[in-house]
Amino acid sequence: MLTFIGLSIIVIIVALLITEKVSPAIAMILVPLAGAVVAGFDFGQIKEFYTDGTKSVIQIVTMFVFAILFFGIMSDVGLFKPLIDGLVRLTRGNIVAVSVGTVLVSVVAQLDGAGATTFLLVVPALLPLYQRLRMNPYLLFLLLASSAGLINLLPWGGPTGRVATVLQMDVDVLYKPLFVVQIIGLTYILALAAFLGLREKKRILAEYGALPDVGTLLDEHRASGSAPDHLARPQLFWVNIALFVLTMALLFSGKLPPGYVFMIAASLTLLINYRHPKEQIERINAHAGGAIMMASIILAAGTFLGILKGSGMLDAIAKDLVSVLPNALLPYLHIIVGVFGIPLELVLSTDAYYFGLFPVVEQITSQAGVDPRAAGYAMLIGSIVGTFVTPLSPALWMGLGLAQLSMGKHIRYSFFWIWGLSLLILASSIAVGVVPLHPVP
Repeated sequence: MLTFIGLSIIVIIVALLITEKVSPAIAMILVPLAGAVVAGFDFGQIKEFYTDGTKSVIQIVTMFVFAILFFGIMSDVGLFKPLIDGLVRLTRGNIVAVSVGTVLVSVVAQLDGAGATTFLLVVPALLPLYQRLRMNPYLLFLLLASSAGLINLLPWGGPTGRVATVLQMDVDVLYKPLFVVQIIGLTYILALAAFLGLREKKRILAEYGALPDVGTLLDEHRASGSAPDHLARPQLFWVNIALFVLTMALLFSGKLPPGYVFMIAASLTLLINYRHPKEQIERINAHAGGAIMMASIILAAGTFLGILKGSGMLDAIAKDLVSVLPNALLPYLHIIVGVFGIPLELVLSTDAYYFGLFPVVEQITSQAGVDPRAAGYAMLIGSIVGTFVTPLSPALWMGLGLAQLSMGKHIRYSFFWIWGLSLLILASSIAVGVVPLHPVP
């Protein structure tokens, strides 16, 4: 019963997000509430689910609100104009070069293992370039999501650490064979970027009749920019650069919580660039809409996850998914789950996938002679590039919020490309022996 209700909640929410029938916050607040009531939980229990769920995301909400304010104000003062000019000159307006460059930039940005930081670095930097070149912004998110997801296999990325925890082994030892998988996966993603870049180039030519001229791009960027001229602070450019670099350094150091870092950074940015209180309030009001929207969505997602976790629905889904397979398929269960890793990203949180489903799969396949590490590799590789194509990812919500894009459209645009990448990487991992196809006799 819990499995059926939990799956129904997830399917309905994903359907509502994809079709955009209601706002994300409404879907993630009302649908889980209705499911909890139908499952027979009383208001006291639902209150606990809500409390636990919102408590788990409150730091994320704080970070999102002040990060949006910080990056919005930095855009107002003109910090990103020279960067975009430089990227245009570097790529010469070449659509394919921009697509491939997006992958490389995303890989570097994700090396710290923090998805939120990656979106904060990549989206504000590259989105204006995509807009100038008339490229589809959802292509940016497809390439960013797949690249960052693949790099998340690093020992400090999270998923690999979870598998190592379940297997009770050293995460560095577990990771070593995955380096080859990352090289293979990166090759596929770069090839996909080049292919989609060519496709995007053809679309732009068909739709606009010509590609944007580099000189025209630079002239347009200087003329329009991202904010009126009276907001720009060219005389404070290097001061703002220093503040931006210090903010990122403090963020990476982990010495202070990310939300507090952005609180301080946003306050200093306002104080340095807009001395009058009226100007400061105007800048806050200008970006408050996006910040409040993101806060409402993340809090709604927290209640959604709180109900699914607290009620036991996620655990029930994870266990029941493996109980419906014939006995003949059980030795290959880890590969089957890996094949469906990307769709499972839509219905299971990271913790539910690795701490709920994986232990069950590992126990069943071990009895059939499968090396526990092979089961872990199959499930890791099968789902990792889909880390940022699910509404259960707070970092993805933040990135889409910064770009003012739709979760549903992102899923529609990216899902099958990312699933195809995942299947290719998993098949290659089987071919090179990282994931043995047959159990040990």
